Amino acid sequence: MSVDANTVRRVARLARIAVTEDDVAAMEGDLNAILGFVEHLGEVDVEGVEPMTSVIPITMKKRADVVTDGAKADDIMANAPVSDDHFFVVPKVVE
Repeated sequence: MSVDANTVRRVARLARIAVTEDDVAAMEGDLNAILGFVEHLGEVDVEGVEPMTSVIPITMKKRADVVTDGAKADDIMANAPVSDDHFFVVPKVVE
């Protein structure tokens, strides 16, 4: 795939990047180099390679998926400026 000057201008406009006419030629070369590298990566044999999110094997730390009541109601209500029977009391906002 090759990028021409019109494509550079279009991509710059879509990305909302101000590009001067002097920069178009340089960006054309840069974009062609990037696309050439991506095409080169397509030639790599990845048969049998599992997808990964990190270069080192890491298992995500997970907590048990257990339904609880939180056991924090008293701690949360301690932050309320005004409360009534374990409910927050707020000013009336709708008449």
